[in-house]
Amino acid sequence: MGSCLPQLCLVVRMRGPIALAVLLTAAAGARADGPDPAAVAFFEKQVRPLLAEHCHSCHSAKTNKTRGGLALDSRDALLKGGDSGPAVVPGRPEQSLLVKAVHGTQADLQMPPKGKLRSPQVAVFEKWVRDGAVYPGGTTATAAPPSDPSSAAARAFWSFQPLRRHPAPAVRDAAWARRPIDPFLLAAMDARGLTPSAPADRRTLIRRAAFDLTGLPPTPDEVEAFVTDPAPDAYEKLVDRLLASPHYGERWARYWLDLTRYADVPESWLTPRGQAWPYRDWVVRALNADMPYDRFVQLQLAADLVPGTDPADLAALGFLGVSPDYWKELQLDVEVIRSIVADEWEERIDAVASTFLGLTVACARCHDHKYDPISTRDYYALAGVIAGTRQIDLPLLPPAEAASVRRAEVGIRALGEQVKVLKAKRPAPADAKEQLDLLAAEVKLLEATPGYKTVPVRGVTDAHVSVVSRGPNATRLEFEDGVGHDIAMHTRGNPARPGAVEPRRFLTVLSPGEPRRFTRGSGRLELARAITGDGAPLAARVIVNRVWRHHFGRGLVDTPSDFGRQGERPTHPELLDDLAARFVAAGWSLKWLHRELMLSAAYRQAGAPDAAKQTTDPDNRLLWRMPRRRLDVESWRDAMLVVNGTLRRDPGGAPQELTDAANRRRTLYGLVRRRDLTDLLRLHDFPDPLTHSAVRIPTTTPLQQLYALNGPLLRQEATALARRLAADEPAGGAARVRRAYALLFNRPPTEREVALALGFVGAAPGADDWTRYAHVLLGSNEFLFID
Repeated sequence: MGSCLPQLCLVVRMRGPIALAVLLTAAAGARADGPDPAAVAFFEKQVRPLLAEHCHSCHSAKTNKTRGGLALDSRDALLKGGDSGPAVVPGRPEQSLLVKAVHGTQADLQMPPKGKLRSPQVAVFEKWVRDGAVYPGGTTATAAPPSDPSSAAARAFWSFQPLRRHPAPAVRDAAWARRPIDPFLLAAMDARGLTPSAPADRRTLIRRAAFDLTGLPPTPDEVEAFVTDPAPDAYEKLVDRLLASPHYGERWARYWLDLTRYADVPESWLTPRGQAWPYRDWVVRALNADMPYDRFVQLQLAADLVPGTDPADLAALGFLGVSPDYWKELQLDVEVIRSIVADEWEERIDAVASTFLGLTVACARCHDHKYDPISTRDYYALAGVIAGTRQIDLPLLPPAEAASVRRAEVGIRALGEQVKVLKAKRPAPADAKEQLDLLAAEVKLLEATPGYKTVPVRGVTDAHVSVVSRGPNATRLEFEDGVGHDIAMHTRGNPARPGAVEPRRFLTVLSPGEPRRFTRGSGRLELARAITGDGAPLAARVIVNRVWRHHFGRGLVDTPSDFGRQGERPTHPELLDDLAARFVAAGWSLKWLHRELMLSAAYRQAGAPDAAKQTTDPDNRLLWRMPRRRLDVESWRDAMLVVNGTLRRDPGGAPQELTDAANRRRTLYGLVRRRDLTDLLRLHDFPDPLTHSAVRIPTTTPLQQLYALNGPLLRQEATALARRLAADEPAGGAARVRRAYALLFNRPPTEREVALALGFVGAAPGADDWTRYAHVLLGSNEFLFID
């Protein structure tokens, strides 16, 4: 792959509107096909419940005769409209009759007829239409799933089936296969008249493997050692070495943190002593230790309840502990606060179900799921578990020491309140002495409490929450420590309309019979064991697909957090089933899974395009070549630090600002604010820390190109790279260019590239010339993309 050096040299030398025009032309925005997952989630959680509660009784296919000729249960029906015309104009709420009707400002156009919607509900419709009126489920009304989640019909769906091994299919070229996944892939190619690509060369292969497993480029010495290694198992040894690297856990922890809405700095109204980063470091350690995935899941939901848990593993509870916190103004009416608390439950149910099971369970809050066999009863069975869980600052200490720390925290808060009272008084010498005495007592208490200075994690504990009124426009949250209760279902998702109490339990469709009730505390441990027990086939398919996607560019299932009817079907169902079954048989070992994929013939293919094959399979869904992929923002920045020799490799610890020029640590350890991402992250497709992110949607925008050209990051790293090149090759000239290519691209330059570089820096280059040249290389496509 070329480095686009001439174009970037031109851009670096240009100034003003011409340079901007070049960038705008070269960087047209791009995004994946299909509806935005966030828009789909917004419809399911916000819009569909309103349509179902206020509109469908008169305007749906279920009615004998739709009023006004208008149906609102499919996108086609919305666009067709009724007697008055189209109900919505996507992108134009001011022109949409539906929006005008719910505003109720026209006497002859007011809906619903039994009372005006509240302002927040009207705002939901406005946003939905403004964002394109996404209506998932096809253009027409979609058939409902089997009404009984316990029925054979409901459980017959592909992703709910038990795992089983599949025999390798017969293929034309059996010698091509290296691992059990290969015959499945080759059989699908054979059926379409395709053949695999040739193997990648060793330079390409080590660069691909190093970035995939560690997120860092190989060194020139590592490349040359691999290229010249005559051993037949040289590649196997390379993969094993990379899996054993401490950087493996750092790379793959970031993928996991995308799913968990990880943020170091929470909402502005929270001032916890507990931190998020012990959870981040726990994920790194667990992955490096190859913790079995089923235990990895269980500890994140219930580490404090698993017998014999090491205190250090309590950090795993950050999965729930870092959940977004919604502002609760307790001077508001009790029903308002109950609604906010219910919204938090929904967010956490969505994170748990999407992450571990690949199901959109939260869509069943207001009504039975429209597509999957998940009932509203199922939703409130899980909501009872979440309602019995309270976020706390959790010391990573043995129980006795942790209890001592909590007592000390209570005492310190009491002393702090006394100091506040004294400060509020008019200053007096006696008061000043009393303040000093109180502060001294606080210091003494801290020193007398072992473990108090240990950084706690933002974790959880069992404590059932009740939202109770304490008078007009006054509310209180009451917690019962160590207790769990079943909760009442909310009619149409409204806490003000309680229904029958639903016992805590697992999802019906994933349970072999009647789901067992959860009776121990909140039920978190029982839920965790159900996910990796009765739900094991689905949980295994989901994590196998996630790992596959990161290695091959797309999943066997292209909707990694939706394995339901609305999700994509697997491209190779027998392969996914067989691989997931072998993964479980291998002890849920993620390192085993990486090895299986990376040692395959499919993974070792070259990535060159082929016009004839692209005509048959333009999206490369059959994997007849390895796709070229762009580095994510973390690997891009980290690679800069590696090649200029400034990367600090010490693991873990408190986060550091990414805008700090002195920050030489991996981007994983950069500070992430939930509601205020740095420009580096915001511009380069970093996930929203407010929500579960299964896929980063890649974009190419002019702002990214301007950031590369004018932003502080590349200027700063280019200066460091130029210094390293000068130190490595003091004579300059062609030798310095070759060193640059070895560091950045792991290959020697062509003679033309050497000549172009020397022409760029000039006959008597100074430090600034080499810095500009380093800037060009760091901003090139070859540095940003992996073959």
